[in-house]
Amino acid sequence: MTQRLLKLSLAALASSSLLAGASLAQADYPEKPISLVVGYSAGGGTDVMARTVANHLEEYLGDDATVVVKNMPGAGGQIGFSALASANPDGYTIGTMNLPAAMALTYDRDADYDLNSFTWLANVVADPNTLVVPKDSGITSVEELIAAARDIDGKMPVGLSALGGNDHFSAIQFAEAADIELNYVPFNGAAQARSALMGGHVAMGTMAFSQTVGFEDGLRVLAVLSDKRLEQAPNIPTASELGFDIEMGSFRGLAAPADLPDDVRATLLGALDEMAEDADFRTDMAKQGNPLSVIYGDDYHDLAEVQDEVARRTWEETPWK
Repeated sequence: MTQRLLKLSLAALASSSLLAGASLAQADYPEKPISLVVGYSAGGGTDVMARTVANHLEEYLGDDATVVVKNMPGAGGQIGFSALASANPDGYTIGTMNLPAAMALTYDRDADYDLNSFTWLANVVADPNTLVVPKDSGITSVEELIAAARDIDGKMPVGLSALGGNDHFSAIQFAEAADIELNYVPFNGAAQARSALMGGHVAMGTMAFSQTVGFEDGLRVLAVLSDKRLEQAPNIPTASELGFDIEMGSFRGLAAPADLPDDVRATLLGALDEMAEDADFRTDMAKQGNPLSVIYGDDYHDLAEVQDEVARRTWEETPWK
């Protein structure tokens, strides 16, 4: 994960030509409800973020704007990403983007979109992955987790939201760093993977941190895969502190179909910029355990390129199909 990209200043971005162009946007947009497509089931980290964004974004789009979340789960998110890429670029269909997962899907199959199929609006969250086990598993440290995995010789099942996403990449990196083998078990989204973990149907998970928040009675997070401890969880060590050079997470943001008109793009970017500074929005995101990392326009496109390279390299070195 390239952390330098996450440290761009909102103040500097606010002066960009993209945001400045908001004042030129057509006055009547939006004049009907905006669909916000989510390629995953309700209850997962992406869905929770989308519903929070939708609620606050409406205020800054003005004129009684309505943003309606539309879940389109399946194929590891491909159904939703494809629907977004093929939608009419009129501003009335936007969608969540998940990096590196969205780009990984373009390597393991014939996806009907690529990096250039989207207008990259804003990344919102940089949510690090974790090493997590059921609370009643008896495992209380990464060392104990590794010992348990070795005891069953490659048969430890790790629950994943899908193959080819950030949690899958995290599991691959952990297995390599710890010199163990894992049995990868994909589900249809993070909520299902979490339920399987809490029910004891899988032994461990690598889900994003926000997806563990609120489930502390059933889950134990052993480590976060970030470059520093999280403000929301200062007592949880990073993997690097424990001797494992692993960084991986989920970048969650918003995009629109390619060729979005400049005036509509400017309106959306202006509203997103105001939303990102809103204290209530920031409080809501903090309660969910979602670490904010707001990156706009061309800078978001650059981040997507970096994550596309992460996906390509992982596919070449450790193909998952």
